[in-house]
Amino acid sequence: MLTDLALRNLKPRATLYKVADRDGMYVAILPTGSISFRYDYRINGRRETLIIGRYGFGGISLAAAREKLLDARQLVRDGISPALQKRREKARGPETKTFSDHAIQWLYGATMADSTRSMRKSVLDRDILPIFSKRLLREVRVEDLRALCMRVKERGAARSFRLRLEAGEAGACAHARGHSGRAAPR
Repeated sequence: MLTDLALRNLKPRATLYKVADRDGMYVAILPTGSISFRYDYRINGRRETLIIGRYGFGGISLAAAREKLLDARQLVRDGISPALQKRREKARGPETKTFSDHAIQWLYGATMADSTRSMRKSVLDRDILPIFSKRLLREVRVEDLRALCMRVKERGAARSFRLRLEAGEAGACAHARGHSGRAAPR
């Protein structure tokens, strides 16, 4: 079993070599001196390798690699290739825009009268954004929106229809721009 001290003392050789850790994880040391955590597994009758991450400055720690290993082993047990899933996530790119980002882009990008924009902004600021602002667009579900509408109704405000409309418009605008997920069906 590896330790941080043992990892720091690994020296490069003329060819790649491997040092085992535990649970199928090992480190591969490249001739350049780069050390990466890897996991070999079999799925659908073929051997695959997941490169968990690089060790050292700008990389991940041994403890973090072991945590990622546990996640990868669970995926293999579920019949999912962790390497393939990692490639798909990388190709998809980071979804960094939150619901708030999409809502503001919709609010100021859509053609509407200033009074309409002002009214819609107040609905967003008062009821929608305090709850959904930090969520990614794909994390906002219809059930969440229904629950929010019910809370607004219970509060005595007759704006639940307007609230659903504003959230749906923001989600539809993001969807039209090619972002995954929708806030709610229109």
